[in-house]
Amino acid sequence: MALPVRSVISGSIFLGDCCHARLYSFAAPSVLYRRTQYKASTTKMASANAQGRPKTIDSHLHIWASPQEAADKYPYFPGQEPTLPGHLDFLLQCMEEASVEGALIVQPINHKFDHSLVTSVLKKHPTKFVGCCLANPAENGTGVKQLEDLILKDGYRAVRFNPYLWPSGQQMTNEVGKAMFSRAGELGVPVGFMCMKGLNLHISEITELCTEFPSTAVLLDHLAFCKPPL
Repeated sequence: MALPVRSVISGSIFLGDCCHARLYSFAAPSVLYRRTQYKASTTKMASANAQGRPKTIDSHLHIWASPQEAADKYPYFPGQEPTLPGHLDFLLQCMEEASVEGALIVQPINHKFDHSLVTSVLKKHPTKFVGCCLANPAENGTGVKQLEDLILKDGYRAVRFNPYLWPSGQQMTNEVGKAMFSRAGELGVPVGFMCMKGLNLHISEITELCTEFPSTAVLLDHLAFCKPPL
């Protein structure tokens, strides 16, 4: 289960859990999110729950195209071809078997910045899924407009920052990174950091962003990849 962390750094922090753990609500403590800005998605996902029974929600998963879908419409990013099935029908089957009623879908690296597959799934199942897009830190700044479109037009409710997608030698605190982080806060969506090689390598960047833009809520994906002492 995800663990809320209050005011660890200037700004709001949410320590996200690892893939495929179950949560029972998308609503977070008021210190973390502006409830009014997250309300639309959570209300839609709860609307089918007429009896008031808590829904079982997978808080973090990925989907990608089947080989046939990739050939026809949703190509994989070169070098990121999956080795396991992860298409929509397979996900729906697994969810039914496990009695999971909804999920947050995070844009997968298999399609990198092409969000067309995930967007199509969100539009097909608006009461079942919520989307987290992937920030594009291209040096030309096109990622800022893409971020806006994904949130405002396609309804994504969070954005992932992967520091290893930034251009070589640059950090998430560069001009593009700050523009995207700031805009996410203005639009009321949290930014999730995926520090795969360890939180200590990027904590100074996260601290700087949170200090400069304290209204942007933050998620630390995969429990910040912390390894407890054995």
